Amino acid sequence: MDHQNLFFIKFKAILPLLIINTIFLATFLPEAQSADPKFDACKPQTCGNGTSISYPFWIPQIQQSYCGYPGFEVNCTKEDALIQISGYEYLIRNISYTDYSLMVAEDLQNDCHIPLRNVTLSGSPFRLGQSSTGYLNFYYNCTKPIPSRYQYYPINCSSIDTGNQSFALFEHDLGLPDLNASLETCISIVTAPVVKYPGMMSYVQLEEVGYGGIMEVGFQLEWNESVSGSCCECQGSGGRCGFDQNEFWCFCSDQPRRGNCNSGPKIIVGKEIVKALFLVGYAIVLGTIIWYCRKIYLNNRRKAQVVQDFLEAYGSPAAKKFSYSDIKKMTNSLREKLGQGGYGTVFKGKLEDGHLVAVKVLNDSKGNGGNGGEFINEVATISKTSHVNIVSLLGFCFDGSKRALIYEFMPNGSLEKLIHNMEPAETRPQLEWSRLYKIAVGIARGLEYLHRGCSTRILHFDIKPHNILLDEDFCPKISDFGLAKLCPSRKDSIVSMTGARGTAGYIAPEVFFRTFGGVSHKSDVYSYGMMVLEMVGGRRNIDDNQIDDTGEIYFANWIYKCIGQGEHLIPNEVQMEEHEKISKKMVLVGMWCIQVDPVNRPSMSKAVEMLEGKLESLPIPPTPFLSSSSRFTC
Repeated sequence: MDHQNLFFIKFKAILPLLIINTIFLATFLPEAQSADPKFDACKPQTCGNGTSISYPFWIPQIQQSYCGYPGFEVNCTKEDALIQISGYEYLIRNISYTDYSLMVAEDLQNDCHIPLRNVTLSGSPFRLGQSSTGYLNFYYNCTKPIPSRYQYYPINCSSIDTGNQSFALFEHDLGLPDLNASLETCISIVTAPVVKYPGMMSYVQLEEVGYGGIMEVGFQLEWNESVSGSCCECQGSGGRCGFDQNEFWCFCSDQPRRGNCNSGPKIIVGKEIVKALFLVGYAIVLGTIIWYCRKIYLNNRRKAQVVQDFLEAYGSPAAKKFSYSDIKKMTNSLREKLGQGGYGTVFKGKLEDGHLVAVKVLNDSKGNGGNGGEFINEVATISKTSHVNIVSLLGFCFDGSKRALIYEFMPNGSLEKLIHNMEPAETRPQLEWSRLYKIAVGIARGLEYLHRGCSTRILHFDIKPHNILLDEDFCPKISDFGLAKLCPSRKDSIVSMTGARGTAGYIAPEVFFRTFGGVSHKSDVYSYGMMVLEMVGGRRNIDDNQIDDTGEIYFANWIYKCIGQGEHLIPNEVQMEEHEKISKKMVLVGMWCIQVDPVNRPSMSKAVEMLEGKLESLPIPPTPFLSSSSRFTC
């Protein structure tokens, strides 16, 4: 019996009950609750260039003030989303609701495209991002020239030309000998915050894109997590967040609540329904229900068939199909959670034969492109792979709106947990450098396979320690192909992308700023290099102990400084000569991989060759970017 016939049989069985229930409602219930107007009013909006606007932001032109938090008003135009801060409007580049931050840029309308005022945040709910903000200082109409031995960027513009000099300096150059004498002769000074990213804080980049290009990227602002209140909990229960009468509210489909849509005090909002309307219209209502249910059923069946056809055509022959009840059974009702990602949650499970598995349960398919874009993308990429350093797909679940992927279980967890172990020293496992070296080589071979060994080149776009899993022998396995991109031909070197992909700290510069070059397999090489350096240093990309007053520091600076001084790169308790050679080899390969210009980075095949070759044959790479490295200490 097919699904359609089964649907109509079940519907005919409940049709009399629906008719009786409708008459009962029309006769005995004089009023019924309607959808809460605040719930409808505060639905997420799209503004200008496609920016998604939701709480704590709100749009005064089309929304009420209770849809957002004071100070988060957004002005929408046809092209841009604008926000007013301390009396001035800024362009919104993007908003990260999970990180409580947004990227903004000044709307420089003057012919010079230079800032004419300092950024003021007093009285606003925002603050500058501490670890991501650098400063570019503009000095106008200076009577005394800058000494020729210093680097600076001259500003030549007719609107400010008074016969004197105007120029731009990075903040890290301030305080240099006899420089202040020149700066004190300037009539006006403007300090502009800019995003601090490898290569962005250098005069080389300033020469290439100009100060206008750097200012166009903008800078990061953050807001306090308390502003968002219980918004995540509210949205998780199906509600929409708001702020009314000086307190946070969760607007649910039926009525507002102070907590979430599953608990909290209720405010009854209802409209009286005329009995006669039910009596006259119940047949129409029933007909509409029948039509709508059938439409939903056929639509869901069509979507399911699209994915089913894809799985039959491209799915791995070794991957077994499971029902959602099978998933609940093997994970003991999703009891043991292993991790959380942007598209789903990973649980520990056990197959009937006793084999342990990791079950990735994806979020609702509506959040995955209707047909389950994340699900299809991951199956499409991983089904084309077969390599010892690529995680194996054992099965999948496609059951209605439920999507899940079943992978082999990795008992040693992720590489991130290994290199950032925060247990007490007496119980902390010793990191054997030969093991770290083998892990680095294994990951490189896995990436080499993705880039060259498959029939279709695969770009991962999210290489980081969290996505490297370790089996019982600490053999690394590349996982999480949700952001991966398939290239039609291995000859293609540049791929097109509609937006940035990856995790901050591991994303190649060209993914954000295309003046660095085209996005290609070299973008994976950059992520790999940052990860290898993190493995060697045992620290994240920014170490709080190495941040100066300006907040200007990158992990690569620390590594490069240590190479120049011949300092040890491994923890103090491990100073054996052989281990030092391994760490230095990994560092040199990592530094080559994170070169700002993609052309200067090696391919993954070359990276494997460098790792397996002799240390003496590896040349010292150039510094990946220019900065005030004299400030760094090992």
